[in-house]
Amino acid sequence: MDNIMLKDYYTSAGIDEDIYNFCDGIQKSLEGRFKEIDKTAEYNQIKVLSALRKHKTSTACFESSTGYGYDDAGRETLEAVYAEIFGAEAALVRPQLTCGTHALTIALSAILRPGDELLSPVGRPYDTLEGVIGIKKDNPPCSLKEFGITYRQADLLPDGTFDYNAIKAAINSRTKLVTIQKSKGYETRPTLSVKQIGELVSFIKSVKPGIICMVDNCYGEFTERTEPIQAGADLCVGSLIKNPGGGLAPTGGYIAGKKELIDMCAYRLTAPGLGKETGATLGLNRPFFQGLFLAPVVTASALKGAVFAASIYEKLGFPVVPSASAPRYDIIQAVTLGSKEALVSFCKGIQAASPVDSHVAPEPYAMPGYHSDVIMAAGAFIQGSSIELSADGPVEPPYAVYFQGGLTWYHAKFGIMMSLQYLKDAGIVNINNRE
Repeated sequence: MDNIMLKDYYTSAGIDEDIYNFCDGIQKSLEGRFKEIDKTAEYNQIKVLSALRKHKTSTACFESSTGYGYDDAGRETLEAVYAEIFGAEAALVRPQLTCGTHALTIALSAILRPGDELLSPVGRPYDTLEGVIGIKKDNPPCSLKEFGITYRQADLLPDGTFDYNAIKAAINSRTKLVTIQKSKGYETRPTLSVKQIGELVSFIKSVKPGIICMVDNCYGEFTERTEPIQAGADLCVGSLIKNPGGGLAPTGGYIAGKKELIDMCAYRLTAPGLGKETGATLGLNRPFFQGLFLAPVVTASALKGAVFAASIYEKLGFPVVPSASAPRYDIIQAVTLGSKEALVSFCKGIQAASPVDSHVAPEPYAMPGYHSDVIMAAGAFIQGSSIELSADGPVEPPYAVYFQGGLTWYHAKFGIMMSLQYLKDAGIVNINNRE
């Protein structure tokens, strides 16, 4: 009876019976995978809870600061908690860090000097970093290139592994900082595990011991039981409107790592001589703490959604990265849809399943910082929040969509089913004989 009532709810919400039955069968096959995800979530939940307790988080930490933000005990406690969780000496966790790209820019600008060289050993960086580095066709003002900082990259091998020979050849006397992007960005390469990052860092430091290794950890926090700093990275950078904000942080970013590097980042964020001592929290301490507390479970929901999406679309014959059976090191699921029509239909289905702006339809447009038109579906409570249910992709071949998020597993499930419904209604997929 309960199953019949549940199916009725889904059909009344726009999911036809064929889609429901097909997806229900997929879900039942994933019980073992979901249990493993829950085990990791429990481990990370206790890790976060232990850090909050160790640093004596109290109601006083939720007080707000204004103006200069001097003596903000909540801000200082939160940064100590982040450092503890990420295995770092110090952390910078601020609403003034507007996004992941901004946090990365602060770190790069704080450490690199004219004449230094930046190396990416994992190929092309995420689109928005191209302007920061100065490798776009039309570079904006204030790029690293404009300040005399050069860039080099070593591409991954065709199978997605590191090209150690190319990396070694790229490292030279001017190479000061290596940036390692954990997640795939708008690429269909595999996401890197913490173990792989550790092996890469170890190799790089064997070639040049003094080199600084920074990891772009966006989308990867709490997907594993360890974080990149625990594998040897010097810095770890991310956004609070992704995994660690738990869907409650309304803005912000973090940088964690060695104390001397964090101090430099703080000087670049505020001003030399001021550093971490300034920066009002403006009433955001509570959602920052509470979002971090919920982050392991919220991330687990997003991971379940990613596995579910991979299993569905792989069975329908679409190339997916990671594969349905592959381990998960971030919350992003790439599905190569093969046409603009399919990409737009998928995103319209995600938007239609959203709790906010479900009545609007996303269309491709030219977003600042991207090299092609992009379509984004994001009916989120917080603008641009990638831990909430969303899907996006560049409108160019191979027309891959990047699905991520879901504050609850049930919402992620519904969104994926709705994406499939829209593809079916557009005549792009046929699920007959697929059950």
